[in-house]
Amino acid sequence: MTTTLTKDNLFKPAPSRAETKADITDRSARAIIEKETGDLKNKTERLRLARLEMEAQQKTKGPEAKPRRKKVAALRRGKSSM
Repeated sequence: MTTTLTKDNLFKPAPSRAETKADITDRSARAIIEKETGDLKNKTERLRLARLEMEAQQKTKGPEAKPRRKKVAALRRGKSSM
């Protein structure tokens, strides 16, 4: 089963200029989106680790006591005699 080689089945057809420009744009857009997605995943992971570390430090310290407010004696109003 040998196939006869012709210019149609030996070489790939050359894409038109419009297809070539569209391919370039498509590849560029996909590369940018892929990079942004990777950056977002890295940032999310970094922030998650920082949050977990902060929570671990807070657990070891324990809750901080809130300063108590001093009670101010309420002023008494004198009763008027009517």
